[in-house]
Amino acid sequence: MSRPISPRSAPPEPGPPEQAPLRRTLPRVPDRFAVAGVVLLALITLAALLAPWLAPYPEDHLDPVNALRPPSAEHWLGTDEVGRDVLSRILYGAQTSLLIAAAVLGASSVVGVTLGVVAGYAGGWLRDVIMRITDVFLAFPALLLSVALAVVLHPSVATVIVAIAVTWWPWYTRLAASTAASVATRPYVDAARCLGVPAPLIVLRHVLPNSLTPVLVQLSLDAGGVILTAAALSYLGLGAQDPTAEWGLMVQLGQSRFTTNWWLAAFPGLAILLTAFACNVLGEGLRNALDPRRTVR
Repeated sequence: MSRPISPRSAPPEPGPPEQAPLRRTLPRVPDRFAVAGVVLLALITLAALLAPWLAPYPEDHLDPVNALRPPSAEHWLGTDEVGRDVLSRILYGAQTSLLIAAAVLGASSVVGVTLGVVAGYAGGWLRDVIMRITDVFLAFPALLLSVALAVVLHPSVATVIVAIAVTWWPWYTRLAASTAASVATRPYVDAARCLGVPAPLIVLRHVLPNSLTPVLVQLSLDAGGVILTAAALSYLGLGAQDPTAEWGLMVQLGQSRFTTNWWLAAFPGLAILLTAFACNVLGEGLRNALDPRRTVR
């Protein structure tokens, strides 16, 4: 005769299967600041593209009768010393600033990533030569080297692009070289070598695509810095020249009248600040989203 099983020794009743926490099953929610940066940068880019239709006046419209008018219903952000509408020039200036940023980041990333991937994959003496040349450029402060180059060249928008791009590519070279060197030692790259795949094809199919993630994050973080550097060169008189609409130049032209006509420098400066803020916030959000070490708790 078997003894009855006591309540303590009875097996536990099967319950519902344990479920993962809800936060672990949901996709990662984008950072609110990153979303705000994307929206703000998208609005600035859209305003730049639609400047000919959004601007109430042409970029170089002169109206000396209404010179130095404060913000009003007719001129929302006031007018400058020759009667040009400040709002219109800020909208057209967005085209210039974003063009400079896109050209600088495009040229410097193409040169930097190409040299970095070649150095990281090839290694040996080729890597040493590329890295030593890169170190020479990194030894000089970027802004001082840009100013020196801009002084030698004729002041213009093209000068700003060249002067900044020459000092910006080494950062992408070092970043791409370190990432490519890590990718080059992975098993799928070794397998491609064993199968006899040519080195250029390995670089294009495997090394380059897997080396771009940190570069893309760095590009988004650097966009604001490029805009600030371009504005600084124009402020020093080494970049865009009047009558070209450029935010740094507008700040430089309005600084002498800041105590009496504050809107001449305040609104272009605010445009620079907002654009740089949007780029930095977007870069931080992109870095958090693409960082594989970041886990949701």
